[in-house]
Amino acid sequence: MNHEVNSTSPVVKAIVAGTAPRPAQLAAARGILPLPQTDLLEILVALAGGADTELAENARNTLVSWDASELAAIVKSDEIAPKVLAYFAEQEEQPKPIHEAILTNPKTPIDSIVNFARRTSNGELLEIISLNQQLLIAAPQIIEAIVANPSRTADAERRATETKREFFQKERGAQQIADELRAQGKDAAAEFIEKAGFAEGLGENASKSNLSFEDAILLAEHIEIPDAEIDDSWLSFDYIEELYEETDEQRESIVSKILGELSSEDDEISGERVSMINRILLMGMKDRVKLAMKGDREARNILIRDPNRIVAQAVVQNARITEQEIEKIAAMRSVPEDVLRQIANNRGWARNYSIMHKLAQNPRTPLANVMSILTRLQLRDLNALTKNRNVSDAIRKQSLRLVTAREGR
Repeated sequence: MNHEVNSTSPVVKAIVAGTAPRPAQLAAARGILPLPQTDLLEILVALAGGADTELAENARNTLVSWDASELAAIVKSDEIAPKVLAYFAEQEEQPKPIHEAILTNPKTPIDSIVNFARRTSNGELLEIISLNQQLLIAAPQIIEAIVANPSRTADAERRATETKREFFQKERGAQQIADELRAQGKDAAAEFIEKAGFAEGLGENASKSNLSFEDAILLAEHIEIPDAEIDDSWLSFDYIEELYEETDEQRESIVSKILGELSSEDDEISGERVSMINRILLMGMKDRVKLAMKGDREARNILIRDPNRIVAQAVVQNARITEQEIEKIAAMRSVPEDVLRQIANNRGWARNYSIMHKLAQNPRTPLANVMSILTRLQLRDLNALTKNRNVSDAIRKQSLRLVTAREGR
């Protein structure tokens, strides 16, 4: 039996090693061998995990029958074996006092605490772990386990993230984050972090940035397009002059606008999505333009609603945007006219009938573009436009002329 022995007792060593007489082994497995309780528990845990089925079954039964209050007192002992603490840490059905004693015993193995923090459904026990800052510093994987556990309390999460920020992120800068992302194969995300306007505010100069490390990393996860795939030739000097910084009040207004539009499409907006929107709006306008051109579908769906026309136009310049997304944008009445004009003038999208039809129905599409589109619409869609009160009189009249001409009237 391969089991490291903590006790100095030769009896414990002999039983664990399997060299003790069989009657002594059975007596120990049944908990009737006259030994100190810490020694007896060490034997029982070793036998419970051993290959001898008779001894293992007896040992497990003995452990289950042990008085809980007595056990809680024993596992607080400095003499208790780490293997015993690890064994009971895995027993989720154990009463809270036993787990509390295990989590506060410095002899409990780090791996056992990490595993416990990942799977426990008891938020109060997570709070107990989070109070031990020295432990969190020594084993930062415990911090990640607490934060990832859906049963965590607000206090446990706050203490864990504060410790992480203070001891593991304070000296980190944008370049270190970029290097880590590159090591994970996320080159596009790394480029974004390196060149973002908020990069100088990370690390030692964290007070200069509205964004935290967590914000920066989570935003980078939505980057899918490398610089090599970006064409920013459309961003002329005239556009660059419009890249200004908003006040806090203006940012709040933009967040409210985007949330209002999304809530009209979905009955409920997840907290994760609200958090994403808030993070995006903490960025300056230049960074939002970059995110619009480099970001994934979720980033595009949020930024197309940005009231600044440059940010919205950057979305339709995204190399990965799909025709389904463009069709949806073509029907939106909140996007700037420049975006709709850009879609109408794109040769590739002009071949998509559904996109052109949506543009014709959208009252914000520039009149000149709609007039050109009308000649390509099918008769039934022209007929519908003649009765559509959402479009201008000029479009209804032109639609009627085209219908009359096609029907020979």
